[in-house]
Amino acid sequence: MQFIITGRNIDITPGLRGAVEDKIGRLEKYFAPDTVVNVTLSVDKDRHKIEVTIPVKGSIIRSEQVSNDMYVSIDLAQEIIERQLKKYKSKLIDKHQQAATNFKKEYIENEYFDEEEIRIERVKKFDIKPMYPEDAAVQMELLGHSFYIFVNADTNQTNVIYKRRGGSYGLIEPED
Repeated sequence: MQFIITGRNIDITPGLRGAVEDKIGRLEKYFAPDTVVNVTLSVDKDRHKIEVTIPVKGSIIRSEQVSNDMYVSIDLAQEIIERQLKKYKSKLIDKHQQAATNFKKEYIENEYFDEEEIRIERVKKFDIKPMYPEDAAVQMELLGHSFYIFVNADTNQTNVIYKRRGGSYGLIEPED
C-alpha cells in the first residue's frame, strides 16, 4: 500500500506516520500492493480527526473518525474500514467487474459472515410537494429530523437538505 499522509494544523511526526502506516497498513491483506491510501490528519481544539480514503475502481472506501487523541482516532478508522470491507465484500467485488484487481485474491475468495446485515424495518410513504430549500429546512426542523427529501421548486428535481455539525445546513442536488 502506498500512503499519502497530509496534516492540517498538525505536524506529521515520525511517530504519527508510523502509527498510520502500522494501523492502516494492517488493511494491506485486503488490497493489491499498488493501492493508494489518502490519509488526512487534522486537529481543531481537542478534536483529533483522521480521514482515510481508499479509491478503488467503481467505489471509494472511506472512514472519518474524531476523538480527543489522534492515536485513538487512527485505531477507530482502521476498525471501521475493516468492518466495512467484510460487511460489503459482495457489493464491492463483483467477479465480472474490474474492481477485483484492486483487492488481493485471499480477500476475494474468503467468506466473511456478518451478523449485522442490512435490514429495512420500516417503510414510510409521503407526498413530496415542490418547495424551496429554506422551506424544506423549516419542515425538517419541525419534524425533528437531521435530513429532509423534497422536490426543489426552482429546479423541479429531488434534493436533500441536511443539518451539518455546527448547526448550518447542507443541500444535495443531482448533477445536471
